[in-house]
Amino acid sequence: MRLSRAAAARWAARLTFATGVVMLISALLPALPRRAHLLAEFLPVELTATANAAVAAVGVLIVLLAGGLRRRQRAAWRAVLALCAAAVVLNVVKGLDIEESLLAGALALLLVLLRDQFRAAPPQTRWWVPLFAAGAPVLGVIYGVAFLTLRRDHLAGPTNPAELAAQAFAGLGGQSTLHFTDTATRWQFGTITGAFGLLTIVLLGWTVLRTGRREPGLCPADETALRHLLDRYGGNDSLGYFTLRQDKSVIFSASGKAAIGYRVLGGVSLAAGDPIGDPEAWPGAIDAWLTEARAHGWAPAVLGCGERAGECYARFGGLNALELGDEAILDVNDFTLDGRTMRVVRQAVNRVERSGVTATVHRVSDLDPAEIAELITAADAFRDGPVERGFSMALSRLGDPSDPDCVVVVARQDNQIKGLLHFVPWGPDGLSLDLMRRERDSVNGMVEFLVVAAAREAAALGVDRISLNFAVFRSVFARGERIGAGPVLRFWRALLLFASRFWQLESLYRANAKFRPRWEPRFLCFASARDVPRIAMAALRAEAFLVAPQVLLRGRS
Repeated sequence: MRLSRAAAARWAARLTFATGVVMLISALLPALPRRAHLLAEFLPVELTATANAAVAAVGVLIVLLAGGLRRRQRAAWRAVLALCAAAVVLNVVKGLDIEESLLAGALALLLVLLRDQFRAAPPQTRWWVPLFAAGAPVLGVIYGVAFLTLRRDHLAGPTNPAELAAQAFAGLGGQSTLHFTDTATRWQFGTITGAFGLLTIVLLGWTVLRTGRREPGLCPADETALRHLLDRYGGNDSLGYFTLRQDKSVIFSASGKAAIGYRVLGGVSLAAGDPIGDPEAWPGAIDAWLTEARAHGWAPAVLGCGERAGECYARFGGLNALELGDEAILDVNDFTLDGRTMRVVRQAVNRVERSGVTATVHRVSDLDPAEIAELITAADAFRDGPVERGFSMALSRLGDPSDPDCVVVVARQDNQIKGLLHFVPWGPDGLSLDLMRRERDSVNGMVEFLVVAAAREAAALGVDRISLNFAVFRSVFARGERIGAGPVLRFWRALLLFASRFWQLESLYRANAKFRPRWEPRFLCFASARDVPRIAMAALRAEAFLVAPQVLLRGRS
């Protein structure tokens, strides 16, 4: 079977990684005696030793840059070509290693033949990145000279400042020829200069490997176009309205009939939910989104799409799909508190009502500014911690005039707000839960009381369905506790129970399950399994479960 150019480019990235490993191993192994003896007749030993250290550095950089080639970065392609050219010469100088030189030359030829496959845009380099990369060896030399000056009495033989600088520079690659009177000083000097040399290599690799950035945000024209699509097709997906978050970007199909909202974090283009718009136009939006991701070297991923969208991403985008969990949907026309299965919810609601709590349900457009200000103050006071969480199922703005059709359910006791729910529209006849807050010392059962209040007033609002929270890995919890569950399923459930100590996975599932909802599966889509760890990190950052220190947030990608 003929190998496509795209597949050949993937194999070229793997060959690049293997070549870097070969260079490292070659630098660690001694030269063949016959070749070393022949080389010694023409070149000084110091030069071959320096070339050997340089080959090790080239090997490290090639290994690092293999990841950039896998993301089709043009800058990584150019850097690997330059390093391969250097490796051809250095391997000959260090020990007449013709085999390694031929390998480097063959890799360079292959990359030249596949040059059209490496077109990802170069990163937007901040001014301090090249400064750090160039400054590391300078600082290493300065630090090395200062160390040698202070420890001059530990050196065997006189040295002048120029020689000290030359030896400190050679020490970056572990090639200093200084003689010390004690082992401890020699080890300290080698460690200090070697650390700066390694830092230089890492910074150079990181400079090339950084992916392009995209500042999030919807322009007015994009938001208007999205709202038009939501007016026509908003009922397709309960997460559709969350695409209007201001920290998302959006890309449209060529026809303008479909769009995908996403955010770029850590080199991952993270979309959420289904594409917005006409399902017939979804392939065009998917192609536009993936084309942009490839152009910038981003790893594409979709968080929480439905089954139909997952099939579309797999068929037209070549992405893999993994079931992530289930969304709880309440069909309010069939919802009732009668029966034994609803006993827990019924008791909770009765308990709250007996305590004197009342509930009101309003569209945001029906509230005056003073009422909205009161709700915002209460929601901020009830929030657990300073961070506003959410990305895929959160709008992160309460009472905004641009969202008049949102619904607020408020619980009051003695004219004081004790809890509230905020829903966004899900088409003309649905609501999707956005915000759930309650006072910490409020009577037990407040959340159940608010959900039931929303369900009872749904008919008056023209609502037939309500989307509640998303339960991650719900099927594992549900099936893992049944009789006859296998050892793998029980182990997986035990692992998730441990994780629930930190992220409340099980409690969120049980909080939804008590309403006896209809469960709809949601999927994670990704291009390659090797991207899953950084996709997980990007998702945790997007949902604000991982938050960088405030001093670093100014430069986040």
